[in-house]
Amino acid sequence: MINSLVTGGAGFIGSHLTRKLLSLGHNVIILDNLSGGLFENIPKGAVFVRGDIQDRYCVRGLFEANKFDYVYHLAAYAAEGLSHYIRRFNYHNNVIGSINIINDCIRYKVKRLIYTSSIAVYGHLSSFSFTEDSMVRPIDPYGIAKLAVEQDIHAAHEMFGLEYTIFRPHNVYGEYQNIGDRYRNVVGIFMNQIMKTGVLTIFGDGSQTRAFSYVGDIIDPIANCISYERAKNDIFNIGGNYSYSVLDLAHTLIKMTDKKGIRSSGIVFLPVRKEVLDARAYHDKVRVVFGNLPSTPLEEGLAKMWKWAEKEGPKETPKFKDIELTEGLPEIWVKGE
Repeated sequence: MINSLVTGGAGFIGSHLTRKLLSLGHNVIILDNLSGGLFENIPKGAVFVRGDIQDRYCVRGLFEANKFDYVYHLAAYAAEGLSHYIRRFNYHNNVIGSINIINDCIRYKVKRLIYTSSIAVYGHLSSFSFTEDSMVRPIDPYGIAKLAVEQDIHAAHEMFGLEYTIFRPHNVYGEYQNIGDRYRNVVGIFMNQIMKTGVLTIFGDGSQTRAFSYVGDIIDPIANCISYERAKNDIFNIGGNYSYSVLDLAHTLIKMTDKKGIRSSGIVFLPVRKEVLDARAYHDKVRVVFGNLPSTPLEEGLAKMWKWAEKEGPKETPKFKDIELTEGLPEIWVKGE
């Protein structure tokens, strides 16, 4: 039996990954503090431990008791825009917490650490298509944190021989996403807004583009990378192949969810914020190693997520409690709408 730890396993991507690992015969333990994940996301068959990766004693005890073969590290707070205003929280949660995981992967001789990073490490405000060899120049603290962890993993490999595989997914959406999080995951935000008020909010004019990625298309390579020798000690972009503007996404969702003409949906444009204008990546490398991956069309993926979201119903959108800086904080986040 393969013993695997999934940090953030009650979260969106983590819960999908846990289901896949269980289907492959892994014995899975989830470590999650439920700050963003949901207890109901945890699949039957996984062992759940409520704890924080920032608590090194909790992490140490888990490694000591379970002798993990593989660690899939997904726990993070992935709000790029908000990370400017929660810098201390961002670095403690996304960097220091990750260092606790890395230390114990070394200490307890884990066979491989699989880390989900982000294409936020590339940064760049202008149009650009990223390859794994592109210059990394993150423009927000979240991207900086992800890059710092990548670099620490590489240093741990060089110094201690820790094996790793790093994935850089982007703009992933799908079932089990926390649609009540007002600061991240635009697809979930839009769906929640449609169910609550019918009014969608967009920063700027909506011309910024993203290669939206259905979650079911990225899980298999992440779960199965431990079986691929060529995936060892390497980094892979993974996600959707086609870019769509945020405005196109909004119109697609309005049309898809209002086929009977019973919803009055509209769009409110908010002041522009500083963000990457066009975020897309090349996936040649991941295809070379893992073969051709599924590529769910946007409307098909949205329909699957909407079917799930409608059953879940609209969610409250609590404000982040510990905003550290308010200068330049978008007004919609100040008001808490």
